[in-house]
Amino acid sequence: MKRREFITLLGGMGALPFIAHAQQPGRMRRIGALMAVAENDADAKVRAEAFQGRLHQLGWIEGRNVSIQYRWAAADRERMAVYAAELVASAPDLILANTTPVVLALKNATSTIPIVFVNVVDPVGRGFVANLARPGGNVTGFLIFEFSMAGKWLQTLKQVAAGVNRVGIIFNPQTAPFGESFVRVAEAAAPAFAAEIVSVAVRDNAKLESVVASFAGKPNGGLIVLPDIFTTGNRDAIVALAARHRLPTVYPFRYFAASGGLISDGIDPTDVFRRAAEYVDRILKGEKPADLPVQAPTKYELVINLKTAKALGLEVPPMLLARADEVIE
Repeated sequence: MKRREFITLLGGMGALPFIAHAQQPGRMRRIGALMAVAENDADAKVRAEAFQGRLHQLGWIEGRNVSIQYRWAAADRERMAVYAAELVASAPDLILANTTPVVLALKNATSTIPIVFVNVVDPVGRGFVANLARPGGNVTGFLIFEFSMAGKWLQTLKQVAAGVNRVGIIFNPQTAPFGESFVRVAEAAAPAFAAEIVSVAVRDNAKLESVVASFAGKPNGGLIVLPDIFTTGNRDAIVALAARHRLPTVYPFRYFAASGGLISDGIDPTDVFRRAAEYVDRILKGEKPADLPVQAPTKYELVINLKTAKALGLEVPPMLLARADEVIE
């Protein structure tokens, strides 16, 4: 049940083909969109609708003078590189980029076409922008999480499952090259929670089950799942493995909890796509990415799945329930 409504924040895109802007009749503007997820991802469609809806509010009308051409990489880095080259070769006015690996592929393909990103971690460290206040190049956009969130996830896990003293942080180093930075932050926070941090790196789908099973072989374990196109694409499998091995797990997005995960603590990606539409609008009207500051998340939501908590034998503290934005019963 909803405890309070949030303006939805960041994530994938849906299969919505073309858009246009009514304020400049007769001039067709072109936007490319390179998405890390698969085209049939239901959550991606919700975000695409949010993006297109906000563009419509800003005066951009489908089929009139702006078109959007989507490419769906389905977490495949080679496909990202191919699609990045295709989009750049088509010379759009702007490219919308979803996730860190996608921005990297586009940066390798162009230094001139404006890029607005969403769902990116550490754009300064990855070399996408000079600094957050003044990006200074052809790239700007919206962060997904800052590394300090690792300490918050650890705190949330201990609040919901006090008996956990081994915490595995699960991510794919190839699609989440920033993963170890989250691990280091969690390690720094771990003594305050009497916890040992374990980096659970999974490089392909085939090894996901064996890696989780190996971690679960020792008692009192729990997981933190990082925001990563690999973990997102395998969310149903990860939620199922956590349930099978009775591992209390904290996830970064609501859709993990909606799929049966114990608890999610993080931003709502959809609103970030709405906010990205505003940057797209400003750039198409003449502003430069170099002058538009990279924006951090401003809204977070805590979602608790009580059915999963009961299955794990956990009693969620009343204080945590009172803080939740949504409780799934």
